[in-house]
Amino acid sequence: MLENFHIQDYYGKIITTVILIIVIYILRFILRKVVLKFSEISLKSDNRSKLIIKYFNSLLHILFVIFIILLWGVDTGQLFGFVGAAITFIGVALFAQWSVLSNFTAGVIMFFAFPYKMGDRIRIQDKDFPIEAEIDDIQAFHTILITEEGERISYPNNLFLQKAVVIL
Repeated sequence: MLENFHIQDYYGKIITTVILIIVIYILRFILRKVVLKFSEISLKSDNRSKLIIKYFNSLLHILFVIFIILLWGVDTGQLFGFVGAAITFIGVALFAQWSVLSNFTAGVIMFFAFPYKMGDRIRIQDKDFPIEAEIDDIQAFHTILITEEGERISYPNNLFLQKAVVIL
């Protein structure tokens, strides 16, 4: 088996892999700078920007693995069958926990398009449970609000996108 192995046959794939690794690290660096700059301009918290950077890095790593698999010619039929089954299983599990997924998605949306920032006093227009409070922290799944009475309320992020919110 080793007598048929010639490193020269793999130079193209090795060079392409090295280039792909360099591109991934450059993209990670650029995305980090862009997210941190956006965070600084829009007065977002450092914790939220670190979380968004982690999401982007995870996406880049997944894309890297897919490109490497395609580049090196792994039997994609069996691999994609396994991945498809795994994604289906995970999808069913997440569907069972749709509120977690919707809060996570809302947290990402709120990072880029949320008009409020920490320290703002707000009123959530909810006929059953109106809330007037100050935004203490905005996290991936929920936002921490503090009322005038000192109560700490953990408010789901997906409800922020569904309810009318007034800045006081």
